[in-house]
Amino acid sequence: MSKTPTLRLDRLLANLGYGSRREVQQLVRAGLVTLDGEVIEDSDQRIAVTRDLSARMQVQGKPLDPPPGFILMLHKPLGVTCSHKEAGPLVYGLLPDRWRRRDPALSTVGRLDKETSGLLLMTDDGNLLHRIISPRANVSKRYLVSLDRPLKGDEAEIFASGTLMLEGEDKPLLPAQLEVLSPTSAHVTVTEGRYHQVRRMFAAVGNHVTALHRNRIAALDLPADLEPGQFRIMSEADLALILPPTGAASRQAS
Repeated sequence: MSKTPTLRLDRLLANLGYGSRREVQQLVRAGLVTLDGEVIEDSDQRIAVTRDLSARMQVQGKPLDPPPGFILMLHKPLGVTCSHKEAGPLVYGLLPDRWRRRDPALSTVGRLDKETSGLLLMTDDGNLLHRIISPRANVSKRYLVSLDRPLKGDEAEIFASGTLMLEGEDKPLLPAQLEVLSPTSAHVTVTEGRYHQVRRMFAAVGNHVTALHRNRIAALDLPADLEPGQFRIMSEADLALILPPTGAASRQAS
């Protein structure tokens, strides 16, 4: 059974972006940090970093930000980028200012390009991030696609064949699923994450994507009440929809 990690209070709050250690010490001396309703008087006090710590600790009268090892879902709006290499506002700007100073830092789990909206995951847990994006995890992503021209009718068969080649590449795509919704709209589910993959898939069959929106990752749907630009901390149940517990995964495979 793993031991619960502990951190000095000043280091914990500094790592969560509440300020330098000196600034955190000032918060503590002012009586602005409480645990289980009691004022903490010593910034050197070691704190057990448990999953329920946000519910038990308050800083300046507000619940503590999520401790390290959390994951959130964000409804990425159009025009916002995931990469510092792209021009335009970043998804990190949609989060509280403090969260951009966290250590370990938050990272996106994969990316959505500037002109794609929808479900985006972010975490400060590097191991969890790599588990989700690893090809071995086979995590599917579903996109709502709007098209410039009507579907011809053979796209589902081509996408599912496992033989479709993208321009400039020498390895065919893994099979993908297409569900036709109307002559110019469809759901496409892929398990890879190649550069602009869905747009290039339709370009390969002579069509053009006019709008792209990711609405599902594995079995996790983008919540209907999560508006563009809003985010939500994911629960263990949410995460299990993406990465089932090891025992459940093995039972499904048997």
